[in-house]
Amino acid sequence: MKNFFAIIALFLYSLQGNAQIFSDGLINNENFDNKRWSWGYFLGFNTYDLDFDLKEFQPNKPFQDKGYNVERTIGFNVGLIGNLKLNNNLDLRLEPGVSFNRRNFQLLKADQNTIREINATYVHVPLLLKFSADRMYNFKPFVVGGLSSSLNLSSNENNPDDNSVGQFRMKTLTYYYEVGIGIDLYFYYFKLSPSLRGVFAINDELVRDSDPNSIFTGNVDKMRSRGIFLNFTFQ
Repeated sequence: MKNFFAIIALFLYSLQGNAQIFSDGLINNENFDNKRWSWGYFLGFNTYDLDFDLKEFQPNKPFQDKGYNVERTIGFNVGLIGNLKLNNNLDLRLEPGVSFNRRNFQLLKADQNTIREINATYVHVPLLLKFSADRMYNFKPFVVGGLSSSLNLSSNENNPDDNSVGQFRMKTLTYYYEVGIGIDLYFYYFKLSPSLRGVFAINDELVRDSDPNSIFTGNVDKMRSRGIFLNFTFQ
């Protein structure tokens, strides 16, 4: 999380010397937001975690005393944007894209044989509402929120193998809610919008092992992904 805020801080600091962005100088793309429809693309980074809801402890099942550790990595996002202007401060956005990520999952208090590498390629489709402040010279802050779904192309949901042979499985289709903040920066030829967004799964994503007493899945009531996206949108 700190790394993402640091990137945004450095980016905004690099723009301080540009009087056309933060001063009352030349107004760039003055009529850009008058368009009913606008299009663009985004590039960015992501990091995913896993949130576990554990079952109520049962003394006759000793595997339940084990917790979980997830090592996060930095992944990559790319996609397209379609924006419909509803009024001067509200837009409806569709942002279909693809994200790539890897997580290392391990049982606590266990040996190296319990490490599972989770590689994920998501086709991610958010439908969002963007609430913007009034434009101030060449920048405009905004908040964004909405719902999304993703198709995990690396889920292995239908794989008959499970953790007994080293295969950790997740469901293919996941639903999320998303909230975030950002800022529109108006340049001479385009609009750039860096944004930071939290992505939170709603449904349980875990595919259970065949053994109900599995040390990997027998203790889990629900498992849901949580992600942070840092995107740079160009329109």
